[in-house]
Amino acid sequence: MPSELDHLKTLEQRLLWLSAWIVHNANHLRPKGEGDVKVGGHQASCASMVSIMTALYFHTLRPEDRVAVKPHASPVFHAMQYIMGNQSLEKLKNFRGLGGAQSYPSRTKDVDDVDFSTGSVGLGVAETAFASLVQDYLAAKDWSADRPLGRMVALVGDAELDEGNVYECLQEGWKHDLRNTWWIIDYNRQSLDGVVHEGLWEKIESIFQAFGWRTVVLRHGALQRAAFAEPGGEALKTWIQSCPNADYSALTYQGGAAWRKRLMEDLGDQGDVTALLSRRDDDELGALMNNLGGQCVETLAEAFDSIKDDQPTVFLAYTIKGWGTPLAGHKDNHAGLMNPAQMADFQSRMGVPDGEEWEPLATVEDKEDLNTFLGKVPFFAAGARRFTAPKVESIGPVFLDDRSLSTQAGFGKILDTLAKGDSEIADRILTTSPDVTSSTNLGPWVNRRSLFARTEKGDTFREQQIPSTQKWQFSPKGQHIELGIAEMNLFLLLGAAGLSHSLFGERLVPIGTVYDPFVARGLDALNYACYQDARFIIAGTPSGVTLAPEGGAHQSIGAQLIGMSQDGLVSFEPAYLDELSIIMDWSFDYLQRSGENDPDERTWLRDETGGSVYLRLTTRPLEQLGLKARDDQAFRQGVVDGAYWLREPGPNCEVVIAYQGCVAPEAIEAAGRIGNDRRDIGVLAITSADRLNSGWTAARRARARGHKDATSQIERLMGGVPREATLITVTDGHPATLAWIGSVMGHRTAPLGVEHFGQTGTIGDLYRHFMIDADAIVAAANYLSAGRRIGLNVR
Repeated sequence: MPSELDHLKTLEQRLLWLSAWIVHNANHLRPKGEGDVKVGGHQASCASMVSIMTALYFHTLRPEDRVAVKPHASPVFHAMQYIMGNQSLEKLKNFRGLGGAQSYPSRTKDVDDVDFSTGSVGLGVAETAFASLVQDYLAAKDWSADRPLGRMVALVGDAELDEGNVYECLQEGWKHDLRNTWWIIDYNRQSLDGVVHEGLWEKIESIFQAFGWRTVVLRHGALQRAAFAEPGGEALKTWIQSCPNADYSALTYQGGAAWRKRLMEDLGDQGDVTALLSRRDDDELGALMNNLGGQCVETLAEAFDSIKDDQPTVFLAYTIKGWGTPLAGHKDNHAGLMNPAQMADFQSRMGVPDGEEWEPLATVEDKEDLNTFLGKVPFFAAGARRFTAPKVESIGPVFLDDRSLSTQAGFGKILDTLAKGDSEIADRILTTSPDVTSSTNLGPWVNRRSLFARTEKGDTFREQQIPSTQKWQFSPKGQHIELGIAEMNLFLLLGAAGLSHSLFGERLVPIGTVYDPFVARGLDALNYACYQDARFIIAGTPSGVTLAPEGGAHQSIGAQLIGMSQDGLVSFEPAYLDELSIIMDWSFDYLQRSGENDPDERTWLRDETGGSVYLRLTTRPLEQLGLKARDDQAFRQGVVDGAYWLREPGPNCEVVIAYQGCVAPEAIEAAGRIGNDRRDIGVLAITSADRLNSGWTAARRARARGHKDATSQIERLMGGVPREATLITVTDGHPATLAWIGSVMGHRTAPLGVEHFGQTGTIGDLYRHFMIDADAIVAAANYLSAGRRIGLNVR
């Protein structure tokens, strides 16, 4: 009977063929529309990964392990899942087409068992480290089920190590005693534009070792190691290890005859070496020189089996880009495709009969025996490995009775109130922040719920009786993960924690805080987390030019537009504490939803599906107005839907002031002043321009599909305002955030906001400078009204 090694080698060749054929079919066989561009794919990048993925998935992994697959190895992943019955032929044939298997592995868009989405290089790599931290966090909690700890594995392209977030992650992992993490580097020494620098592996190895990782270098396969044991083998080994990367790649592309010529020139006439080479024909010599550690399933399986502990480990696996294909070694092969003639030759060499290109086991003689082997592979034995977790109910809105307070401080007080209580929702909250825990008002929460670490660590200041407002201790029971000042790490951790229900079967409510302007520093990781459908709350605070004394470096302008445009993320900007309380309570429920993608026909928002939440908060204390009765359901619904009338316009309304966020006092003051000589003034309190805009565009699409009565929240609110009325929008942020509201019903509009970097000063100074104060609102109303009276186009 074939041995396990024989089965692994068979599967390796099957994956090599199928991954190449998937890409070939998409580019050369599938019909294309007129004007379509090259479909693309990465046959060479797949080829360098087939041995690694074969040994890993079919020999080493267990169901509790999780893997982030190198983005460009997506066809290998889909081919593997196809062999195991988890991917359809239809989707493979439509690879990179609408509804087909995705270009890069995707949790949300692929049907096969993707653990972590990958695509923006480096992020999937770092995500595995944070997933391991979340796994440890859950394992330390009394309420968490007892499950085996899995290894969080990243399959890494060597060019991904150019990404800075990888090294930020290494430092954070070292601080948190990272474990159960494997990174396997596909060290093919080629990137998109060329060949990597000599000696890079030594730098990589030293960096990992500095952060406490075990490094395992897999340079030579079983064939090479056997050859090195022959007379003359040491000389060959020395030559291989000193050969420049570019030379090795070029010789690989040229094949066995070129290898022989070069080796004879450099090592010939040495007796034993010449005999070693002569015992092999050109094909055998080419196979020997291509037998690097990362292209040898035997070597890989042995290396993986040798790791018996939980120390983080990086495998530096030497591979050949394009291994086993006509593209092998060529410096242009990254996006290169085998042409039809090359593919025909490749098919012949692979022994795949015509008409059986899509057969999972086309070249296998004993299919029954291989299927028996596949049925016992541990990783796939348990079937799909996505968990579900029960919903954790909120205790309801936590209302505050402060007469004057900022939303940032209110956010901290709400969490502190939850921390005092004994509720499941409080126990499931995990907070984190990139070294701004105190200045974003998480301090009281941390004082009560402490910081997380796998081992106890006391508070030195407290133990030595030194007064401090921070009573921070580390323990396995802690509910705050302290991060260094790297926003990419913040969003990667939120992404991992926000998938805990699916990855580990336990519900978490992750809450992160960050200075609002620095949302942009972690934007790639934020987008990545949302693309994976991770669920979390991010509070961007302090925000806007309202953070006046800090100057332009700490004042945000476009963050509102990020919140509006980011898919999978609902953004709110409440002005008052009651609004914030209602929004936070709603958010706890919203991030746990997983319903159908059908819109709510009241707002046309797809709220059933749930998502993450972005709160834009400020440091400016506002006098609380007692806006509406707290149990007024219409008020609560308006806050969640995005807006409500703080002052409803009358039938003869001449001016509407629509504001979002902490400029509420200026809007209210201006309305009072304008009301002296204008009729029926309206004041629209906007809590979420994002939800208003999303509902408006969704309702318009619904009407185009035949739902003639589809009406959004903003259309209902503005529908009763006379067309002749003037609309003034104002916010501490980019004016485009609210300017679109004038288009809803065609009202003459003056959008006030901030378009340029701020500067230091008082809040009053800056509001006057950027013309978002009450005087500017009144002036805008006068200007537009005057223009209307004399017939000017002042819109």
